[in-house]
Amino acid sequence: MRYPLAPAGYGSTAPGLAIFARAWAKAVTGTSYLPVTPAQLEEFLEGLTVRLVEALYEEPFSLRRGYQIGADLVAAHIASAEGLGRTIEVIDLRLLRDLGLSGDDLRDRMARLLGTVAIGYARALRDRTLDEQESIRRAAMVAREQAEQALRESEARFRHQATHDPLTNLPNRALFTERLAAVFGRDGGSDRRLGVCFVDLDGFKMVNDTLGHHAGDLLLMSVAAKLRRGVGEHLVARMGGDEFVILVENTTCTDDVLKVADAALAAINEPSTVDGQELRVSASIGIVERPVSGTTPSEVMRAADITLHWAKSSGKSRWALFDPERNERELTRYALSSAMPAALERGEFCLDYQPLVSLCDGRLLGVEALVRWRHPKLGVLRPDKFIGLAEETGLIVRLGGWVLAEACRQARKWIDLSPKAPFVSVNLAVRQVRRPGLIQEVTDLLEEYHLPPGRLQLEITESAMMNGADESVGNLRTLSDLGVRIAIDDFGTGYSNLSYLRTLPVCELKVAGSFVEGLRAPAAEPASLTDERILATLVSLAHTLNLTVTAEGVETAAQADRLRAIGCDAAQGWHFGAPMSPDHVDALL
Repeated sequence: MRYPLAPAGYGSTAPGLAIFARAWAKAVTGTSYLPVTPAQLEEFLEGLTVRLVEALYEEPFSLRRGYQIGADLVAAHIASAEGLGRTIEVIDLRLLRDLGLSGDDLRDRMARLLGTVAIGYARALRDRTLDEQESIRRAAMVAREQAEQALRESEARFRHQATHDPLTNLPNRALFTERLAAVFGRDGGSDRRLGVCFVDLDGFKMVNDTLGHHAGDLLLMSVAAKLRRGVGEHLVARMGGDEFVILVENTTCTDDVLKVADAALAAINEPSTVDGQELRVSASIGIVERPVSGTTPSEVMRAADITLHWAKSSGKSRWALFDPERNERELTRYALSSAMPAALERGEFCLDYQPLVSLCDGRLLGVEALVRWRHPKLGVLRPDKFIGLAEETGLIVRLGGWVLAEACRQARKWIDLSPKAPFVSVNLAVRQVRRPGLIQEVTDLLEEYHLPPGRLQLEITESAMMNGADESVGNLRTLSDLGVRIAIDDFGTGYSNLSYLRTLPVCELKVAGSFVEGLRAPAAEPASLTDERILATLVSLAHTLNLTVTAEGVETAAQADRLRAIGCDAAQGWHFGAPMSPDHVDALL
């Protein structure tokens, strides 16, 4: 190609183009990331060189090609200040020389053309930067919109999950609590009522333990579906585990919620098919139905939970209705149970003693130690108010140990006071009898108070004596061998295994007061005569086994006379003296 201003021989400059393009490529390599091979870069720059030469010789001379060349450099990713600088430098120093071109006019044009290349380069770089920024901005907007949408979807899922149980798809505890609170926040006057059924499956743990948790989950899903169908429009929620709750709004009376409870029990009792196996499960339900005014959601749920325990303790597979009076009694029992350990430490317990009198000559044979609790607020409490609690909590061992020690101390005091001092009879709980340390405990007390073993009698219930292989019988036999008196208390109310008596280390039977009660009626009455014959048989049997018999609950002279007539050895009861303080026993002696 020849140009109007080109010197002769310009058409032979093709080798010079390649040499210049190679130098240009070398100059810009490394100034920015170039996604091409070295050969491709040289080919591209050779083409730009041709366009530069064409621009130099163009008539009339125009700078527009320079702008485009600068833009093309940017488009080819030679897009850095260093890359532009090296481009200007190599073009200015080598283009005319490598192509064998010369002339002042060409140099002037070259200078002006390089300026436009730089301007076009800068404009293209600015536009590309703006485009990239716009792309980034748009991408950021899209990403933000996508993130916000994902967040909304996630929040929504966290909410079909925060308010519903994932296994059964029933409302969960949170949603139920919200709905229950809404009932209390709703206007409607003081006449509005509500009901709650607290449902717990019976024996569900056995399903998990025997068939596995997968089967347990399937069973829970089946129960949930049956409950939802069985109770209709009422809200059914899963509280967790195998517990469900039903909210019955706007009840008119207790029967409204009882019908729902019956429907729930019937639905749950229907068989469920789990992994091809038919399973049946029952449930217990605690029911609360009351006016909305005057209570709170937490009080309703507490009452429902308490009542559920009542249903469980009554035999399961049933419902129980909340009873305020029973609840008050149980609260009192709980308060007593909680206060008992500290009361024992503070010395609030004391002993009264009831005389055991010979029916033959009226002598004072012994006294039974009866524990009392001098409660600072409730006054003096009898054993029936707290002994059961002590047994339930395990405190009976400590309390019984204190009673035993105090009775031994008092027995020693009476021996020192009079040669006619009575023996002291102490009731032992089943836990005490079975304690491995019972023998050592009694032995230590006898030694500490120098108490003859025959002056201590231990009363045991029939239930604690019935198993000959049990350690309790072994303990009592050892104590009997030491000389301690052993008596069976309330004989006739337990197992009454008469043939077993001859193998037990017992010296006395205390006949239950329920038999003696019948002797208050005239002897001619059939029931009274029957009780007398039963007592006569017991006395005869006991004497055959060399056992003495003491009748409990003797309140009249007539009872004492009839007992004396059938050969009963001793008696205790209000006729012979009420439980009394140690000082009153001192006076008797």
